[in-house]
Amino acid sequence: MTVRHSLPRDGAAPRLRTLWSFARPHKGALVRALLLGLVASALGLATPMVTKWVLDALGTSSSLKGPVAALLVLLVVGGVVRYRQWTLLGAVGERVVLAARESMVRRLLRATVPAVTRRPAGELVTRVTSDTVLLREAATDAPIGLINGTVMLLGTLVLMGVLDVVLLGTTLAAVALTGVLFAVLMPGIAAAQQRSQEHLGLLGGLLEGTLRAIRTVKVSRAEDRTAERILAEARSSAASGIRAVRREALAWTASLSGIELATIAILGVGAWRVGEGQMEVSTLIAFLLYAFGLMEPITELSANVTALQAGIAAAERIRETDDLHTESTGRPASPPGPASRQERRHDVPVLALRQVTAAYGPDAEPAVQGIELAIPRRGHTAIVGLSGAGKTTLFSLFLRFLEPTRGELLLDGRPYRDLTHDEIRARLAYVEQDTPIVPGTVRDNLLLSRPDATDGELRRVLRDVRLAEKIDALGDGLGTPLSDTAVSGGERQRIALARALLRTPDVLLLDEATAQLDGLTEAAVHDCIRTRAASGAVVTIAHRLSTVVDADTIVVMEAGRIRVQGRHEELLATDALYRELVKSLSISTDTAPAPGSVPAPARRAAP
Repeated sequence: MTVRHSLPRDGAAPRLRTLWSFARPHKGALVRALLLGLVASALGLATPMVTKWVLDALGTSSSLKGPVAALLVLLVVGGVVRYRQWTLLGAVGERVVLAARESMVRRLLRATVPAVTRRPAGELVTRVTSDTVLLREAATDAPIGLINGTVMLLGTLVLMGVLDVVLLGTTLAAVALTGVLFAVLMPGIAAAQQRSQEHLGLLGGLLEGTLRAIRTVKVSRAEDRTAERILAEARSSAASGIRAVRREALAWTASLSGIELATIAILGVGAWRVGEGQMEVSTLIAFLLYAFGLMEPITELSANVTALQAGIAAAERIRETDDLHTESTGRPASPPGPASRQERRHDVPVLALRQVTAAYGPDAEPAVQGIELAIPRRGHTAIVGLSGAGKTTLFSLFLRFLEPTRGELLLDGRPYRDLTHDEIRARLAYVEQDTPIVPGTVRDNLLLSRPDATDGELRRVLRDVRLAEKIDALGDGLGTPLSDTAVSGGERQRIALARALLRTPDVLLLDEATAQLDGLTEAAVHDCIRTRAASGAVVTIAHRLSTVVDADTIVVMEAGRIRVQGRHEELLATDALYRELVKSLSISTDTAPAPGSVPAPARRAAP
């Protein structure tokens, strides 16, 4: 009765089904653990009866060998059974956690970029780590504990009735009071625990983002203010936890008080009945043993109900990751496209956008509109424009991080919709603007895009970006572990560029790959870009126009549309926005300014 009323009432069945979905693959092991638990419960229930047998033997001067041997057997067999049950449940629990983590990690890495980035990274990490720990007990120990606890409770009450019905009635009155209090308190405990876990997830998200921006926080002298924002979630989590603890403390106190009240009542009524000759002393002692043991199943029931409620909340949060929209991995049903590089027509652009419009949500304003653009198979195409013009959105479309709402993209003349994400990305390489370091060594970072490359090939691309000497000087060379703090921003950019060049892609996408480089290193990187553009396509997003002065084609974007395309000299002479960009970013030019244009400064600005 305690279990039935203390579980959450609103949508209890669907929530339990969510939890059961994690345990279902291990139902065979759980049944075996349950049977072992029932055997252990039966052995425990038998102990007071055997104790009565010992006392009766003492009273009649009979041999004690039988009852003492029975107690030893109960002890040994009970220990073996409990050990086996605990190890079995522990192993199943770890497998449940592992399966949940595997599912979430794969889902997160296969999810679309907008689906992942709209949530704080720290919150998702919390689901993979702490939520799965709560799930382990709820999906394995708690259900078995609830069944065992119920059997123990009912079995204890039945055997108490066998011993003395009057004392059983006295016990049930005290247990009923405890059950009513549990029924009132437990739903509030579950709600408080769920709120605490939600605030914990928000705390993880805020802390993770803050640590990534720790330099900015310190320079802004915002340590205390930022800490207060983070700690506000910690305080909310603690407040919810304290409310849960208070309710749990009241429930446990009620349990203990109920058992103590029952014990006092049993002693009083039992002593009176022994004095009246209505029962034997051995029966009273056995009844008291059951009364003392009554606390164990009640404790087990309440603890497992609490764990079950916390686990259900965790299971729901974990299952929310299943709602993340993922990229398709199957092959579209369409005619085969070009099978090899030899079959690719040189007169067909490697990438093309036909009247493409795209937005970052169903209700969001279009980020780009009516884009008509062709990327030639060879050469350097640069994309420039003010912030928010749609440059990064074009890259998201190229890489299929974002799907168009209208229009279509083509790779070698074949629509994107007829290709898998892997087929598209196998032809592209990408260097992000922030160039994050992937956890691991220098070698791990370089091999990320081409795991079969040799160390000789790795050193070749490092020489191309003028980073070979720096890496060789590190303690373990290519095997040196990296972190965001171990390398400078410019070094991160060069590692990312080396990784992209290692692929020898058909299209190299660079999101301002020289923004953090010094002048000499930038010149070397430009040499890499020119070399690559001679044999393949290079597309550059430029926030510094010095990167694209000699590009074959410059695409000027404004308000999500392509304003104009051309070479640097042509645009400088004909487009006012491009002239303003040239002026604001202080690039040098050998081309005389067009009439009415703003003269460009005499030298290139320092990086």
